[in-house]
Amino acid sequence: MSVQDLAISLDTVWMLLAAMLVFFMQPGFALCEAGFTRGKNTANILFKNFVDFMIGSVLFWLVGFGLMFGSDGAGFAGMPNWGDLSFYHGALPTEGFLMFETVFCATSATIVSGAMAERTKFSMYCVYSLFISLLIYPIEGHWTWGGGWLCDGEAGSFMMNTFGVAFHDFAGSAIVHSVGGVLALVGAICLGPRLGKYRGGKSTAIPGHNLLVAALGVFILWFGWFGFNPGSQLAASGEVNRVAISHVFLTTNLAAVCGGLGTMFVSWIKYGKPSFSLTLNGILAGLVAITAGCDLVSPLGAAIIGLLAGVILVYSIEFIDTRLHIDDPVGASSVHGVCGIFGTLMTGLFAVDGGALYGGGFGFFGAQAFGILVIDAWAAVTGIILFWGIKKTAGLRVDKRIEEEGLDIYEHGESCYN
Repeated sequence: MSVQDLAISLDTVWMLLAAMLVFFMQPGFALCEAGFTRGKNTANILFKNFVDFMIGSVLFWLVGFGLMFGSDGAGFAGMPNWGDLSFYHGALPTEGFLMFETVFCATSATIVSGAMAERTKFSMYCVYSLFISLLIYPIEGHWTWGGGWLCDGEAGSFMMNTFGVAFHDFAGSAIVHSVGGVLALVGAICLGPRLGKYRGGKSTAIPGHNLLVAALGVFILWFGWFGFNPGSQLAASGEVNRVAISHVFLTTNLAAVCGGLGTMFVSWIKYGKPSFSLTLNGILAGLVAITAGCDLVSPLGAAIIGLLAGVILVYSIEFIDTRLHIDDPVGASSVHGVCGIFGTLMTGLFAVDGGALYGGGFGFFGAQAFGILVIDAWAAVTGIILFWGIKKTAGLRVDKRIEEEGLDIYEHGESCYN
């Protein structure tokens, strides 16, 4: 075996190990969402997370992979591959790379589950899951990771002519998380609030049934993020890659802990007591925010981004709930949407090479702002068409009696707790 073969083998193993870690985030999302909601809907929530991965795996292999990576990044989208992977030619095994990209697609899909929890028809959620894996995620992914126009750094490209730099999202603050967060917000608006959530114009707390389960879910997500971010290097061999992976591990963890600390202290000051449930979301907020620029920012920059994301989270959740009266049971629109947008923008400021705070001017920041605007506008428009279309045709929400007594029994004929 040559040195080159050994390096490719090591890179392949690292990519597949990272894919396993990202796949393990699925039970993290499931437990987190289940813990933050009521026990009568637990089986339904767990089931939806399985559905996202099952439907997503089939459709992304069959069509989505071609739409995202076909046509060498040219055009609005690639071409459906109908399960044929021969069109793709990369340094690493195509089937392994497909699996790596599949788990990212499933992550974007499952973010929406929590925001629409406790009142969505299971059958209609399956329709949503189909469309995000089939069209919504692969097309905006084509514009970015698929080599498309937003990430085109070639001389004479639109981004280079306009901003002097291409859009950058290393592991998916925008491409994965903000898309999921925007779709979550649109879905929650279309559904309307849970029964009893708003009384007399005021928000009423509906506590989750098990913070232990939610905390375990956050720990699993945190663990999985070490595949999500460092794994996006897609290589481990050689000095450049091992240094890069180590750096991303550090920036990812610093953002997570500072996000949690920021939320803990703000909630302590604001409400008189440190909120455990908010702090759990604060950790996720830091992770989401650092995902775009974890490769470009310094450890101090990562800590600042995470801290600010944790602070912003508290006010975002409160604003969406008490001011806009949008019922998001797990705070997905704030954690993934707001903090995903924030982290993408902060990359343009805190990037050591080219960031505005490091003397690089505001071209990079402008590219980030433009990129996040385009990506989230796509998510918002397609989400409105999808959710309102379902609402006006087949109906998106379960009947009042089913919501009151729980989706587990009426939607699935079984309960998580006996």
